[in-house]
Amino acid sequence: MTAIDPPLTHPAEPARARLSDLVGAIDPWDDLERAHLKTAAEWIAGGAPLYRVRKPDVPPMHLVCYFVVRDEERGRLLLVAHRKAGLWLPAGGHVDPDEDPWDTVVRECREELDIQATASPVTGRRPLFLTVTRTRGGEGAHTDVSLWYVLDATADSVTTYDEGELTAIRWLTEEQVLQEPGELLDPHMHRFTRKLRHARTSTRAGVQT
Repeated sequence: MTAIDPPLTHPAEPARARLSDLVGAIDPWDDLERAHLKTAAEWIAGGAPLYRVRKPDVPPMHLVCYFVVRDEERGRLLLVAHRKAGLWLPAGGHVDPDEDPWDTVVRECREELDIQATASPVTGRRPLFLTVTRTRGGEGAHTDVSLWYVLDATADSVTTYDEGELTAIRWLTEEQVLQEPGELLDPHMHRFTRKLRHARTSTRAGVQT
């Protein structure tokens, strides 16, 4: 144990228990997400540190929130060009120690896009998707446990972005996202887009019935 990085050791601690509930409520899209959910659940329950306390890789596995902004009227998703990753990704950021992940989404949405976070009716304030991903590169490479949220906003409302973190933004239809070469995107972006499309279809069918 060190002063900078005290481990959380009991799975019943409030923040850890809330996170365990969030992860446990995610319905896996495929075998890969099922494996990632199992990895994340074991990591949370095992008492390992959950939050990044020093950039870029302390501890070497830590919690991240993505938020995919969707313009419902235009049927488009917002992707951002992340300066360090060199990929087109959803906006997002690291969860601060003991911070509720939804509060991370609210904070990062304001910091990166200067808009208020509005939860999508498809998912509410819960994540739709989870990934466990080793970042690219050598020095400073680490593993992100990422909760993927869905937000509603119009394209007209996003007029600025954090140029320290991002180099550009793009609005794409789901089909356009799926047609983008995978090597240009977050490695799970295609899978997320398919899961979101399925979730929206299921939500509409539920409303109609």
